[in-house]
Amino acid sequence: QVQLVDSGGGLVQPGGSLRLSCAASGLTLDYFAIAWFRQAPGNKREGVLCISSRDAYTYYQDSAKGRFTISRDKAKNTVYLQMNSLKPEDTAVYYCASGVVCGSDYVFGFWGQGTQVTVSS
Repeated sequence: QVQLVDSGGGLVQPGGSLRLSCAASGLTLDYFAIAWFRQAPGNKREGVLCISSRDAYTYYQDSAKGRFTISRDKAKNTVYLQMNSLKPEDTAVYYCASGVVCGSDYVFGFWGQGTQVTVSS
């Protein structure tokens, strides 16, 4: 049974940092594209950033460039989303997802349960 578990969210002040984790069981993340999506209240889910199985980046949001990065820990079968210089508009529930390639949300077959990120002073 495949399971993705998101964690690491919380309350942070503007300009702060958080690192989200996406841990997998029943699936070797190294072989798949892993993306992070987010959904703010009243908004549609949107992609943030994706790393392909060949470790190529796809930024879905220009606002994430220069602030957010993805990394893999093969030994822990975990993917991380490092978020720096956080802004209030980054507030959302963040979800990781795995798929064959980076693309729109419908190409991702497995999803984490989400972790809340709140950026506020």
